[in-house]
Amino acid sequence: QVQLVESGGGLVQPGGSLRLSCAASGSIFSINSMGWYRQVPGKQRELVAYITSAGSTNYADAVKGRFTISRDNAKNTGYLQMNSLKPEDTGVYYCYAAIRTNNDDTSRYWGQGTQVIVSS
Repeated sequence: QVQLVESGGGLVQPGGSLRLSCAASGSIFSINSMGWYRQVPGKQRELVAYITSAGSTNYADAVKGRFTISRDNAKNTGYLQMNSLKPEDTGVYYCYAAIRTNNDDTSRYWGQGTQVIVSS
């Protein structure tokens, strides 16, 4: 059994910062890529950023230069540092992780989602 727990969302003013965390636990052998999607009502879920097991990163154009994704492999935790937030960053952020379990199964697991609201 594998679980991803997200934290760190909330309400912030434009120009502010938030840090999201995504902690994986359970029967984990290894974690490949980790990342975040965001969902805005009426729009398709979009990939915000991801990081590979080797530490390579990729960002959506809309967040480049403002968001930074990182991971702590010892803690099985990923982080999304969001700076210079804009109202259009508002949405529900879902983390994911591609995890190989101790049973040698590999699947993508999802967090429960965390709400980010950027508003004055």
